[in-house]
Amino acid sequence: MKKQKLSGAQGFESYYLSIFGERWQGLKAALLEERKPEAYSENLIQNYYLDYASIQAARAMPVLEEGSCLDMCAAPGGKTLVLLSRIKENAEIQANELSADRRNRLIRVLDEHLSEDNRKRIRVSSYDASRMPRYGQELYDRILLDAPCSSERHVLQNEKYLKQWTEARIKNLSQRQWALLSAAFLLLKPKGFLVYSTCALADEENDFLIEKLIKKYKERVRLEDKLDSLGPISPEKTRYGFRFLPDKAEGAGPIYFSLIQKN
Repeated sequence: MKKQKLSGAQGFESYYLSIFGERWQGLKAALLEERKPEAYSENLIQNYYLDYASIQAARAMPVLEEGSCLDMCAAPGGKTLVLLSRIKENAEIQANELSADRRNRLIRVLDEHLSEDNRKRIRVSSYDASRMPRYGQELYDRILLDAPCSSERHVLQNEKYLKQWTEARIKNLSQRQWALLSAAFLLLKPKGFLVYSTCALADEENDFLIEKLIKKYKERVRLEDKLDSLGPISPEKTRYGFRFLPDKAEGAGPIYFSLIQKN
C-alpha cells in the first residue's frame, strides 16, 4: 500500500512529532514565541539585528588570513557582515545572490552597515550557485552555504504557509540543497573550510546531506567537531554538525550548521 503524503497543519504536526517525540510540544511552543534578535556591531558603522544562532553559525568559520571567501546564498546579508569578522586585511568576500530582489536588498544592507573601506572588500555577484563549478573549481579558501530551506519557524507562525505545507516540499528543498552543497565542495580549495547551514528542523535538510557528501567524497571530507569563537549559549551536537533549537537555546534558532574541511 502506497504511503500517504503528509500535508497541511495536521501533516506538519505528525511529521515533526515523529522526529522530536516528547520534545516536540515544548519545541513548538518555543518556535511560536517572538524571536529576540541580537545587535551585531563588529566592523559595522551601525548595528545589524539578527538571530543569535545565525551569528554563531557564521562565526564558526575559521579565520582567513588571506585569500577569498564565498557567501553562496548571501541575501539578506547578515551572515555576510559577520563573515567580515572572520577575514583579515588580505582577504576578500564574494557575496553571491541569484534573486535580483534579494540581491538588491543585500546591496542595501552592505551599503548601509559598512565603511567605504570594508565595503570595497565585498564583491556582489549574481550566479546560480549550483552551476558555479562549470566556470572553475577549487577557487575559494572559505565558503559559507546558508542554503534555502523549510524555515519551519516561519511556517508555524503563518496560517497560510502552514495550510500549504507538504512533506514533498522537504524532499524538493533537499534536492536543491544537495546541488548547492555539491557545488560548494567542488568550489572549495584543498585545506579550505566550508560551513553548511540551514534554519530547518528536518535531518533530510541537515545531517543527511552531510552524510551524503561523506559517502560521495569519502576521505576528502573532514568534519570539525570542536568550535572556537562561539558565544555563551552552546549548540547541541548532532551526528555531523551542530544545532541551536529555541527550547534549549534561550529562544535562538533554529539553526543547523556543519563545519567541513576539504582534504
